[in-house]
Amino acid sequence: MAEMKLITGKDAIRYALIEEMRRDKSVFLLGEDLEQATFGVTDGLIEEFGAERVRNTPISENAIVGAAIGAALTGMRPVAEIMFADFLMDAMDPIVNTMAKARFMTGGQAKVPMVIRTPSGAGLSAGAQHSQSPEALFMHIPGIRIAVPSTPYDMKGLLKTAIRSDDPVLFFEHKMLYYEGGDVPDGDYTIPFGKADVKRKGKDITIVAVLAMVKKALMAADMLAGEGIEVEVVDPMTLNPLDMETIINSLKKTKRLMTVEEGARTGGIGAEIAARVAEEALDYLDAPIKRLGGMDCPIPFSPVLEEAMYPTEDSIAAAVKQMLG
Repeated sequence: MAEMKLITGKDAIRYALIEEMRRDKSVFLLGEDLEQATFGVTDGLIEEFGAERVRNTPISENAIVGAAIGAALTGMRPVAEIMFADFLMDAMDPIVNTMAKARFMTGGQAKVPMVIRTPSGAGLSAGAQHSQSPEALFMHIPGIRIAVPSTPYDMKGLLKTAIRSDDPVLFFEHKMLYYEGGDVPDGDYTIPFGKADVKRKGKDITIVAVLAMVKKALMAADMLAGEGIEVEVVDPMTLNPLDMETIINSLKKTKRLMTVEEGARTGGIGAEIAARVAEEALDYLDAPIKRLGGMDCPIPFSPVLEEAMYPTEDSIAAAVKQMLG
């Protein structure tokens, strides 16, 4: 059995990149400031792999994604970094109209084995254009795999799966999770896409949470356990494919569902999950579904106002108690 090491989310991403680049010479990185990265994930990689495989690019997200698509179509496995998830909006045309569609439009003759890594989420008082959680936007685009890891273990295993995939993958890394620690095997492993993880078992209510909200949900569950309330916390880990089977199996036991996300509540991840449950598993519910999410407004710079935008362990716990009456 591989030795476990306590590392941060940032280092988990870094180790996954290093191991995959050593394993497969078609894997290379491209993005802005990779030599001295904003969050330090790729610092020093150029010393081992050289400028051919760690490519600093101009400040043009459209060009970064376009170059990655071209490289992927011609046999490479690029890992493109977009410095903030907000900046994906500057590359929507190549992401939506080429990356997501090339394999389908060629009848499977072409494949686009590429990954776009990008930090999302708030918590750093970075303002309205550097703090968004746009994961739900891309659930509406067929042809893109979407990974949303919440622990260092998941970050490393899912990123390895993403890099080896023949489909394009959007890989969201919450900024605050870069600094969270967790046990990770010292060696190679992958985590399959489309398989949710039950982070905590319970019998009274199912909470489906993503990214940094998984930790908030687990903290709320700890608080509620002291009052005799047993919360089951399910982490989808990928949004496309989305593992509804695990969610529904949990509902069969708990009869109640809450979704928790940092992105805006309207049209969010929870809305899609709630709709699918309504279609596929309505008879298992003993109460209406509750959705918690970010407020429907731009994210303020003020730390106090920013914190008030999102669910907290206290607001999650209060909502659970309200649902349970």
